[in-house]
Amino acid sequence: MDYIPNLFIKDAVAQQVNTSFPGDMGILNLLFPIILIGAFYFMLIRPQTTRAKEHKKMVDGLKRGDEIVTGGGLLARITEIGENFIQVEVADGVQIKVQKQAIGSLMPKGTYKGNL
Repeated sequence: MDYIPNLFIKDAVAQQVNTSFPGDMGILNLLFPIILIGAFYFMLIRPQTTRAKEHKKMVDGLKRGDEIVTGGGLLARITEIGENFIQVEVADGVQIKVQKQAIGSLMPKGTYKGNL
């Protein structure tokens, strides 16, 4: 039987793949992950660690009478400081205990009385 070419579908012809890469291609393949790790460090890790250091410094510097805002948005004045917890006054005669790490920010003096 003679070979009859298919007129509608072209025969697939395999192409040769060039497997020889230049010698510096290995360096380029290694350079991309290094640049990616460096970008993550400078854009994500470093700012987070500086923020954590500033927060720890602020928490360690708290003293009685300081006015704070907790992470939940509660405005209060510090009445007593313990090792892990502080006691704060949220209204006249109403005091609660808050974990030190839950403090969001230190407010300027007079903020507490101005908002009651």
